Amino acid sequence: MPFERSSGLLLHIASLPSFGGIGDLGPAAYAFADFLAASKQRLWQVLPLGPTGYGNSPYAALSAFAGNPLLISLEFLADRGWIEHERLASLPGRSGPIDHEAVTAKKLPLLEEAARNFLHNHTPEEWSTFNAYCATNATWLNDWALYSVLRRKFNYASWNDWPREVKHRDPAALDRLRQEHAEELATVQALQFAFNEQWSALREYCAARDIRFIGDIAIFVNYDSADVWTHPELFELNPDLSPIRVAGVPPDYFSATGQRWGNPLYKWDVLRQSGFAWWVDRIRRAQFLYDVIRLDHFRGFEAYWAIPAQEDTAVNGQWIKAPGTALFQTLRDRLGELPFIAEDLGLITKEVDALREQFGLPGMKVLQFGFSDRGAHIHLPHRFVTNTVAYTGTHDNDTTRGWWEHGASETEKAAARVYLGVPENESVVWPLIRATASSVADLALYPVQDILELGSEARMNIPSRPSGNWSWRCPENALSPELAQKLGALTETTDRDKHDPPS
Repeated sequence: MPFERSSGLLLHIASLPSFGGIGDLGPAAYAFADFLAASKQRLWQVLPLGPTGYGNSPYAALSAFAGNPLLISLEFLADRGWIEHERLASLPGRSGPIDHEAVTAKKLPLLEEAARNFLHNHTPEEWSTFNAYCATNATWLNDWALYSVLRRKFNYASWNDWPREVKHRDPAALDRLRQEHAEELATVQALQFAFNEQWSALREYCAARDIRFIGDIAIFVNYDSADVWTHPELFELNPDLSPIRVAGVPPDYFSATGQRWGNPLYKWDVLRQSGFAWWVDRIRRAQFLYDVIRLDHFRGFEAYWAIPAQEDTAVNGQWIKAPGTALFQTLRDRLGELPFIAEDLGLITKEVDALREQFGLPGMKVLQFGFSDRGAHIHLPHRFVTNTVAYTGTHDNDTTRGWWEHGASETEKAAARVYLGVPENESVVWPLIRATASSVADLALYPVQDILELGSEARMNIPSRPSGNWSWRCPENALSPELAQKLGALTETTDRDKHDPPS
């Protein structure tokens, strides 16, 4: 699907300087939308919005459908009368990194209190809207609510460690639990309703300013998730519901043992027999949330690395073909044009390229990758084609300043200085941004950390690091009018504002 020439910023909702210790859908989100509009940016890319579990990674969410309740603005709930403003006084402030444990301990109880207040004190119109939301989203909402309540009931153990009749979803046992925990289930549903209302309002605000959302979805789902517990028949599981094989990537230049992600693999034959119904529902949900969908690990739709679950590393795996063509054709037939971006980084085969090109999906280029040797020049603008999304770096990269100061080799630095025309002892950050903006790529995206010229302390994620990721927040008041003017001037000069470029 071709995209209009434009540019935007990558900033996860959790990284906003919101009140409460974590970014949310409150005033800071609207202030950022205003900055995007002032700087002539038309895209806002966010990471997956699902509720996070162990490790706090949005790419290992507890649900492929639900929203993370911690992203709900308590300030806006208080404005609507769900909770008194005074109850929020003890929350953390707007600055500093996210302390995920502290935020969960302090914010989640207040969110649940607000939800209970709504359940017991609402107008007829609000109740009708809530019930309509629950009915419309029943295919995933009811199971997410039950999973969420049971996860707490069983001390946050993985669902495979729950009592046998519960993990195997015995109907009588589940009916009994639904009756015992009726109010808790309704509380979870009310929080999803609040997330839906706030996200929809933010999307409407952005749309009025010609700003579209790009959202990520991970190809695989977390084993400890409502999705696998609810639909075990769709995944490669043993009779005891443990994984048979898991996902990852094979050994490469970066890791002698590869990466063992641990996600359960799909039973693609079962999915195909159902007309890929689960995937249709998943993409339909993503289309509700986002204008454009970035498919993480697109390579896995052509072939995926299958690792026996008992293996500790990814060495002893094998490539298995995936029915990508049939899946994407079904999605197109059912849902219309595919607003996808293919994350096609890493070792990509001609078969993967052919699948992407068959459906007209733009691939990704990351300029930080382009300077190591001639083989990396595919990530430099002179090799780009229009149907491309160009980044200075992604959430998995160091910031451009951090890469330059700590990660780039002398060979890379020398090549970058030649290519970008950067003299010794001058910053490479804005020259890299300008090269991205001036490329022929239809879409150009920059992490907020880069336009702020922040170092490695602002890095969002170090892949394979077990802790300390996903905690960065944008400093309050950092996105100044002067910065908006600077970025806006570059955007206009490179024909990425909303006016059509001259022919």
